[in-house]
Amino acid sequence: MIAFASAAKTLRNSNLRSTTPYLFRFQNIRTLLLQSASKSVKLQNLSDSDSGILEVNLERPGPRNAIGKDMLRGLQYTFEAVSRDHTAKVLMICSSVPKVFCAGADLKERKTMSPSEVHDYVNSLRSTFSYLEALCIPTIAVIEGAALGGGLEMALSCDLRICGEDAVLGLPETGLAIIPGAGGTQRLPRLVGKSTAKELIFTGRKIGARDAVSIGLANYCVPAGEARNKALEIARDIKQKGPLAIRLAKRAIDGGLEMDMESGLALEEECYQEILLSKDRLEGLAAFAEKRKPNYTESSHNCSN
Repeated sequence: MIAFASAAKTLRNSNLRSTTPYLFRFQNIRTLLLQSASKSVKLQNLSDSDSGILEVNLERPGPRNAIGKDMLRGLQYTFEAVSRDHTAKVLMICSSVPKVFCAGADLKERKTMSPSEVHDYVNSLRSTFSYLEALCIPTIAVIEGAALGGGLEMALSCDLRICGEDAVLGLPETGLAIIPGAGGTQRLPRLVGKSTAKELIFTGRKIGARDAVSIGLANYCVPAGEARNKALEIARDIKQKGPLAIRLAKRAIDGGLEMDMESGLALEEECYQEILLSKDRLEGLAAFAEKRKPNYTESSHNCSN
Protein backbone atom coordinates (compact mmCIF):
# COMPACT_ATOMS: atom_id res chain seq x y z
CA MET A 1 0.00 0.00 0.00
CA ILE A 2 2.86 2.38 0.78
CA ALA A 3 4.39 1.56 -2.58
CA PHE A 4 1.14 2.50 -4.31
CA ALA A 5 0.97 5.84 -2.50
CA SER A 6 4.52 6.53 -3.65
CA ALA A 7 3.57 5.62 -7.20
CA ALA A 8 0.61 8.03 -7.12
CA LYS A 9 2.95 10.84 -6.05
CA THR A 10 5.36 9.89 -8.81
CA LEU A 11 2.57 10.01 -11.40
CA ARG A 12 1.61 13.50 -10.29
CA ASN A 13 5.17 14.48 -11.14
CA SER A 14 4.54 13.17 -14.68
CA ASN A 15 6.68 10.06 -14.38
CA LEU A 16 5.01 6.69 -14.88
CA ARG A 17 7.73 4.52 -13.35
CA SER A 18 6.11 2.66 -10.46
CA THR A 19 7.06 0.22 -7.74
CA THR A 20 3.97 -1.90 -8.41
CA PRO A 21 4.95 -4.95 -10.53
CA TYR A 22 3.47 -5.81 -13.88
CA LEU A 23 0.23 -7.72 -13.26
CA PHE A 24 -1.29 -7.89 -16.70
CA ARG A 25 -0.73 -9.33 -20.13
CA PHE A 26 -2.17 -9.07 -23.63
CA GLN A 27 -4.27 -12.05 -24.64
CA ASN A 28 -4.26 -10.59 -28.15
CA ILE A 29 -3.97 -7.18 -29.72
CA ARG A 30 -7.47 -6.28 -28.61
CA THR A 31 -8.05 -7.53 -25.08
CA LEU A 32 -6.26 -6.71 -21.84
CA LEU A 33 -6.82 -9.16 -19.00
CA LEU A 34 -5.77 -8.87 -15.38
CA GLN A 35 -4.08 -11.90 -13.86
CA SER A 36 -6.00 -12.79 -10.70
CA ALA A 37 -6.01 -9.28 -9.24
CA SER A 38 -9.69 -9.26 -8.26
CA LYS A 39 -12.82 -10.90 -9.58
CA SER A 40 -14.76 -7.71 -8.85
CA VAL A 41 -12.74 -5.46 -11.19
CA LYS A 42 -12.46 -6.24 -14.91
CA LEU A 43 -10.40 -4.35 -17.48
CA GLN A 44 -10.85 -4.59 -21.23
CA ASN A 45 -9.39 -2.82 -24.25
CA LEU A 46 -12.28 -2.33 -26.65
CA SER A 47 -11.93 -3.88 -30.08
CA ASP A 48 -11.74 -2.86 -33.72
CA SER A 49 -12.17 0.88 -34.31
CA ASP A 50 -12.49 1.46 -30.54
CA SER A 51 -9.09 -0.07 -29.76
CA GLY A 52 -7.27 2.26 -27.37
CA ILE A 53 -10.42 2.91 -25.33
CA LEU A 54 -10.09 0.96 -22.08
CA GLU A 55 -13.09 0.04 -19.97
CA VAL A 56 -13.06 -0.89 -16.28
CA ASN A 57 -16.15 -2.70 -15.02
CA LEU A 58 -17.00 -2.97 -11.33
CA GLU A 59 -18.66 -6.33 -10.63
CA ARG A 60 -19.54 -6.88 -6.96
CA PRO A 61 -23.34 -7.14 -7.00
CA GLY A 62 -24.05 -8.38 -3.46
CA PRO A 63 -22.73 -5.30 -1.61
CA ARG A 64 -23.56 -2.96 -4.55
CA ASN A 65 -19.92 -2.52 -5.60
CA ALA A 66 -18.89 -1.46 -2.11
CA ILE A 67 -15.11 -1.17 -1.99
CA GLY A 68 -13.63 -3.78 0.30
CA LYS A 69 -9.98 -4.77 0.54
CA ASP A 70 -10.17 -7.16 -2.43
CA MET A 71 -11.84 -4.63 -4.72
CA LEU A 72 -9.38 -1.94 -3.62
CA ARG A 73 -6.52 -4.26 -4.54
CA GLY A 74 -8.18 -4.86 -7.90
CA LEU A 75 -8.55 -1.13 -8.54
CA GLN A 76 -4.88 -0.55 -7.71
CA TYR A 77 -3.68 -3.27 -10.08
CA THR A 78 -6.09 -2.12 -12.79
CA PHE A 79 -4.97 1.51 -12.74
CA GLU A 80 -1.35 0.34 -12.76
CA ALA A 81 -2.12 -1.80 -15.81
CA VAL A 82 -3.64 1.23 -17.55
CA SER A 83 -0.58 3.36 -16.77
CA ARG A 84 1.65 0.70 -18.35
CA ASP A 85 -0.42 0.31 -21.53
CA HIS A 86 1.12 2.58 -24.17
CA THR A 87 -1.81 1.98 -26.53
CA ALA A 88 -4.36 3.40 -24.07
CA LYS A 89 -5.95 6.70 -25.07
CA VAL A 90 -9.08 6.95 -22.90
CA LEU A 91 -10.30 5.11 -19.78
CA MET A 92 -13.97 4.60 -18.90
CA ILE A 93 -15.02 3.35 -15.45
CA CYS A 94 -18.41 1.60 -15.51
CA SER A 95 -20.51 -0.72 -13.39
CA SER A 96 -21.89 -4.10 -14.43
CA VAL A 97 -24.29 -4.02 -11.45
CA PRO A 98 -27.72 -2.56 -12.28
CA LYS A 99 -28.75 0.70 -10.61
CA VAL A 100 -25.45 1.32 -8.86
CA PHE A 101 -22.08 2.77 -9.82
CA CYS A 102 -20.45 2.27 -6.42
CA ALA A 103 -22.06 2.42 -2.99
CA GLY A 104 -18.81 3.51 -1.30
CA ALA A 105 -16.67 1.70 1.25
CA ASP A 106 -17.66 -1.75 2.50
CA LEU A 107 -18.97 -0.78 5.94
CA LYS A 108 -19.61 -4.38 7.00
CA GLU A 109 -15.96 -5.15 6.40
CA ARG A 110 -14.92 -1.94 8.11
CA LYS A 111 -16.76 -2.94 11.30
CA THR A 112 -14.24 -5.77 11.68
CA MET A 113 -11.22 -3.46 11.39
CA SER A 114 -9.20 -1.91 14.18
CA PRO A 115 -8.68 1.89 14.11
CA SER A 116 -5.17 1.39 12.69
CA GLU A 117 -6.54 -0.89 9.96
CA VAL A 118 -9.20 1.69 9.08
CA HIS A 119 -6.48 4.34 8.89
CA ASP A 120 -4.40 2.20 6.53
CA TYR A 121 -7.44 1.35 4.39
CA VAL A 122 -8.54 4.97 3.99
CA ASN A 123 -4.99 6.08 3.18
CA SER A 124 -4.75 3.36 0.53
CA LEU A 125 -8.12 4.36 -0.94
CA ARG A 126 -7.02 8.00 -1.07
CA SER A 127 -3.72 7.06 -2.75
CA THR A 128 -5.53 4.86 -5.27
CA PHE A 129 -7.83 7.68 -6.32
CA SER A 130 -4.89 10.10 -6.53
CA TYR A 131 -3.19 7.59 -8.84
CA LEU A 132 -6.33 7.47 -10.98
CA GLU A 133 -6.48 11.26 -11.09
CA ALA A 134 -2.83 11.46 -12.17
CA LEU A 135 -3.13 9.08 -15.14
CA CYS A 136 -1.94 10.79 -18.32
CA ILE A 137 -4.98 9.79 -20.37
CA PRO A 138 -8.51 11.22 -20.00
CA THR A 139 -10.73 9.27 -17.61
CA ILE A 140 -14.54 9.11 -17.66
CA ALA A 141 -16.83 7.91 -14.85
CA VAL A 142 -20.00 6.33 -16.25
CA ILE A 143 -22.61 6.70 -13.51
CA GLU A 144 -25.90 4.82 -13.55
CA GLY A 145 -27.64 4.66 -10.19
CA ALA A 146 -25.93 5.35 -6.88
CA ALA A 147 -22.47 6.92 -6.56
CA LEU A 148 -22.10 7.48 -2.84
CA GLY A 149 -19.22 8.11 -0.45
CA GLY A 150 -16.09 6.48 -1.83
CA GLY A 151 -17.95 5.74 -5.05
CA LEU A 152 -18.46 9.45 -5.68
CA GLU A 153 -14.88 10.13 -4.58
CA MET A 154 -13.69 7.74 -7.30
CA ALA A 155 -15.85 9.56 -9.85
CA LEU A 156 -14.47 12.91 -8.63
CA SER A 157 -10.97 11.60 -9.42
CA CYS A 158 -11.94 11.17 -13.08
CA ASP A 159 -11.72 13.96 -15.65
CA LEU A 160 -15.35 13.66 -16.75
CA ARG A 161 -18.57 12.31 -15.25
CA ILE A 162 -21.49 11.12 -17.38
CA CYS A 163 -24.74 10.34 -15.54
CA GLY A 164 -27.89 8.47 -16.41
CA GLU A 165 -30.92 10.45 -15.29
CA ASP A 166 -31.55 7.98 -12.44
CA ALA A 167 -28.11 8.60 -10.92
CA VAL A 168 -27.91 9.61 -7.26
CA LEU A 169 -24.73 11.27 -6.00
CA GLY A 170 -23.69 12.15 -2.48
CA LEU A 171 -21.13 12.17 0.31
CA PRO A 172 -23.13 10.94 3.33
CA GLU A 173 -20.16 10.36 5.65
CA THR A 174 -21.06 12.99 8.26
CA GLY A 175 -24.18 10.97 9.05
CA LEU A 176 -21.80 8.25 10.25
CA ALA A 177 -19.79 10.79 12.29
CA ILE A 178 -16.85 10.70 9.85
CA ILE A 179 -15.78 12.85 6.91
CA PRO A 180 -15.07 12.01 3.27
CA GLY A 181 -11.52 10.68 3.54
CA ALA A 182 -10.55 9.68 0.01
CA GLY A 183 -10.34 13.13 -1.53
CA GLY A 184 -13.95 14.28 -1.30
CA THR A 185 -13.26 17.33 0.87
CA GLN A 186 -10.68 18.54 -1.65
CA ARG A 187 -12.00 17.57 -5.08
CA LEU A 188 -15.67 18.46 -4.58
CA PRO A 189 -15.08 22.16 -3.76
CA ARG A 190 -12.68 22.42 -6.70
CA LEU A 191 -15.53 21.35 -8.96
CA VAL A 192 -18.61 23.01 -7.47
CA GLY A 193 -17.20 25.77 -5.26
CA LYS A 194 -16.59 25.98 -1.53
CA SER A 195 -20.08 26.93 -0.35
CA THR A 196 -21.93 24.28 -2.36
CA ALA A 197 -19.42 21.61 -1.34
CA LYS A 198 -19.81 22.51 2.32
CA GLU A 199 -23.59 22.29 2.12
CA LEU A 200 -23.47 18.87 0.44
CA ILE A 201 -20.88 17.47 2.88
CA PHE A 202 -22.34 19.05 6.05
CA THR A 203 -25.86 17.75 5.29
CA GLY A 204 -24.92 14.56 3.46
CA ARG A 205 -27.63 15.48 0.95
CA LYS A 206 -27.94 13.28 -2.13
CA ILE A 207 -28.62 14.91 -5.48
CA GLY A 208 -29.89 13.67 -8.82
CA ALA A 209 -28.15 13.76 -12.17
CA ARG A 210 -29.78 16.96 -13.44
CA ASP A 211 -28.80 18.85 -10.29
CA ALA A 212 -25.29 17.41 -10.57
CA VAL A 213 -24.97 18.89 -14.06
CA SER A 214 -26.40 22.24 -12.97
CA ILE A 215 -23.77 22.68 -10.21
CA GLY A 216 -20.87 21.44 -12.36
CA LEU A 217 -20.47 18.07 -10.65
CA ALA A 218 -21.37 16.11 -13.80
CA ASN A 219 -20.78 16.90 -17.47
CA TYR A 220 -23.91 15.28 -18.92
CA CYS A 221 -27.24 13.85 -17.84
CA VAL A 222 -28.68 11.38 -20.37
CA PRO A 223 -31.63 8.96 -20.31
CA ALA A 224 -31.22 6.08 -17.88
CA GLY A 225 -29.16 3.30 -19.41
CA GLU A 226 -27.52 5.61 -21.96
CA ALA A 227 -24.56 6.90 -19.91
CA ARG A 228 -22.11 4.37 -21.36
CA ASN A 229 -23.15 5.22 -24.92
CA LYS A 230 -22.60 8.92 -24.25
CA ALA A 231 -19.24 8.23 -22.60
CA LEU A 232 -18.21 6.06 -25.54
CA GLU A 233 -19.19 8.84 -27.94
CA ILE A 234 -16.96 11.28 -26.04
CA ALA A 235 -14.14 8.73 -25.79
CA ARG A 236 -14.25 8.17 -29.56
CA ASP A 237 -14.07 11.92 -30.13
CA ILE A 238 -11.05 12.25 -27.81
CA LYS A 239 -9.37 9.23 -29.42
CA GLN A 240 -9.28 11.02 -32.78
CA LYS A 241 -7.23 13.89 -31.37
CA GLY A 242 -3.46 14.02 -31.00
CA PRO A 243 -2.63 11.85 -27.95
CA LEU A 244 0.38 13.95 -27.00
CA ALA A 245 -1.73 17.11 -27.22
CA ILE A 246 -4.40 15.53 -24.99
CA ARG A 247 -1.81 14.54 -22.40
CA LEU A 248 -0.20 17.98 -22.35
CA ALA A 249 -3.58 19.75 -22.21
CA LYS A 250 -4.45 17.65 -19.16
CA ARG A 251 -1.09 18.45 -17.57
CA ALA A 252 -1.51 22.18 -18.21
CA ILE A 253 -5.06 22.29 -16.84
CA ASP A 254 -4.50 20.12 -13.77
CA GLY A 255 -1.13 21.61 -12.91
CA GLY A 256 -2.21 25.17 -13.61
CA LEU A 257 -5.15 25.00 -11.24
CA GLU A 258 -2.72 24.45 -8.37
CA MET A 259 -0.67 27.55 -9.30
CA ASP A 260 -1.07 31.30 -9.55
CA MET A 261 -1.91 32.62 -13.02
CA GLU A 262 1.65 33.60 -13.91
CA SER A 263 3.00 30.16 -13.01
CA GLY A 264 0.11 28.49 -14.81
CA LEU A 265 0.83 30.43 -17.99
CA ALA A 266 4.48 29.41 -17.71
CA LEU A 267 3.37 25.78 -17.49
CA GLU A 268 1.18 26.27 -20.56
CA GLU A 269 4.17 27.68 -22.44
CA GLU A 270 6.28 24.68 -21.40
CA CYS A 271 3.63 22.26 -22.64
CA TYR A 272 3.16 24.17 -25.89
CA GLN A 273 6.91 24.12 -26.50
CA GLU A 274 6.85 20.33 -26.22
CA ILE A 275 4.09 20.21 -28.85
CA LEU A 276 6.12 22.42 -31.21
CA LEU A 277 8.85 19.80 -31.30
CA SER A 278 6.47 16.90 -32.01
CA LYS A 279 5.84 14.98 -35.22
CA ASP A 280 2.13 15.06 -34.49
CA ARG A 281 1.98 18.85 -34.89
CA LEU A 282 3.43 18.59 -38.39
CA GLU A 283 1.11 15.69 -39.23
CA GLY A 284 -1.90 17.73 -38.07
CA LEU A 285 -0.94 20.65 -40.30
CA ALA A 286 -0.29 18.36 -43.26
CA ALA A 287 -3.60 16.52 -42.81
CA PHE A 288 -5.48 19.81 -42.62
CA ALA A 289 -3.83 21.10 -45.81
CA GLU A 290 -4.44 17.83 -47.64
CA LYS A 291 -8.03 17.50 -46.33
CA ARG A 292 -7.46 14.02 -44.92
CA LYS A 293 -7.68 12.30 -41.57
CA PRO A 294 -4.47 12.73 -39.54
CA ASN A 295 -2.38 9.73 -38.51
CA TYR A 296 -0.94 10.64 -35.13
CA THR A 297 1.91 8.48 -33.85
CA GLU A 298 3.13 10.17 -30.66
CA SER A 299 2.40 8.16 -27.51
CA SER A 300 0.13 9.68 -24.89
CA HIS A 301 2.15 7.82 -22.25
CA ASN A 302 5.50 9.50 -22.78
CA CYS A 303 5.15 11.01 -19.31
CA SER A 304 8.76 11.25 -18.29
CA ASN A 305 9.20 14.59 -20.02
